[in-house]
Amino acid sequence: MSVPAAALDSSVCAPLPVLGQNVTVPLVTGGEVTYAALDYAASAPALQRVWDDVAAYAPYYGSVHRGAGYLSQLSTDLFENSRRTVAEFLGCRADDQVVFTRSTTDSLNLLAAAIPADCQVFVYETEHHASLLPWRDAQVTYLNAPRTPAQAVETLERALADRDPYGPALVCVTGASNVTGELWPVRELAAAAHAHGARIVLDAAQLAPHHPVDIAELDVDWVAFSGHKLYAPFGSGVLAGRADWLQVAEPYLAGGGASRKVARRADGGVDVDWHTTAARHEAGSPNVIGVYSIASACRALTEAGFEGLVAREQALVGRVREGLAEVPEVRVLSLFGDDAPRVGVISFVVRGWNSSHFAAALSAEYGIGVRDGLFCAHPLVRTLLGSDPQDPGECGAPEAEPGERSLNAIRVSFGAGTPDEHIDRFLRAVSELVREGARWNYRTEDGRCVPDRGEAARV
Repeated sequence: MSVPAAALDSSVCAPLPVLGQNVTVPLVTGGEVTYAALDYAASAPALQRVWDDVAAYAPYYGSVHRGAGYLSQLSTDLFENSRRTVAEFLGCRADDQVVFTRSTTDSLNLLAAAIPADCQVFVYETEHHASLLPWRDAQVTYLNAPRTPAQAVETLERALADRDPYGPALVCVTGASNVTGELWPVRELAAAAHAHGARIVLDAAQLAPHHPVDIAELDVDWVAFSGHKLYAPFGSGVLAGRADWLQVAEPYLAGGGASRKVARRADGGVDVDWHTTAARHEAGSPNVIGVYSIASACRALTEAGFEGLVAREQALVGRVREGLAEVPEVRVLSLFGDDAPRVGVISFVVRGWNSSHFAAALSAEYGIGVRDGLFCAHPLVRTLLGSDPQDPGECGAPEAEPGERSLNAIRVSFGAGTPDEHIDRFLRAVSELVREGARWNYRTEDGRCVPDRGEAARV
């Protein structure tokens, strides 16, 4: 999977309008500043286009698959047309299913509940917890973190070749790391999986917002992603791909919508005829607005031109990496090396700084929102920081006082809605904090580093 070189200036494609782009926040040092949202990897701001589409639909809200009235029929059409839009966005094959869920986590838990009882699962320790943890009822092989894309493929091939017994197998892999942003060799891993009789599911939570994802081209069996990372509001996700395992699995939720026919038996029990379509795993009243939001985001990204969006983002990636390289105290975290292609997700540590302290200062003194912690990828971050990947940790910041060493990192992430000014302000803030220190005193409160109510550290 290749990404266009970052030779183009970021002005080649203007940032897409997003909600919150003019929100101002107070600074602990006085005054206000426009908020710089640089935490896209956690949740990207909703596109203005998506919000407008939802607002236009809202007066016509009606029950889906449940009513004969006009609004119900309109909402049902919108819901099913959204399914077709997502299938087209993902390059689904003719017999693939698109199942709507709550999130990537929900999608992968659904798939975990649908795999055959004797299925073996292979997953790298580098995965986000959403794809690392759902396989609790399966025989799981956790693969060590590779240091090159080629090593990732070789590690998988060896593990699949050595499996015993030789039965159904599933490989779970990320498309782009939520920690380093690095792109994984998805097509090559899919080829290796299929050559050894295994299937593969792609966690595209961090890939789909930054780069085209085509199921047929990548030759993966399933793709999972979340709406809230794809510039849509919270509460919706997608599992798309092969239908066979899903058609025979017990419904993910039992209830209305998943059942085609229900009848009482003479012995007092109940017989149920379940759907074999995507409805089998979509019991209950669906999140119509969330589903429509995802479809709207898919259309918006496609119409804006992914090639231009990718080129602009790569220019921003190059600018951030060059700026951080000018600060000797900063170490950027990477599995595959400096030259590895990546999306707009970069994690780093700063020598002499507690990462939570640094992130708090970026927010309180510069109005910049980043992430600090282990990013729900504890084994990977521990490996990258040079500690034991089996060490315990929390998704948030550990309770270390400002100035104390912490085994966590700082993550800056950006995308289609990020203005150049936010990147420039971030780089300037990093340089100033390292060179001059924080201007305010900070303390730990409920596990978070926050500005002290006392006086400034310096003037």
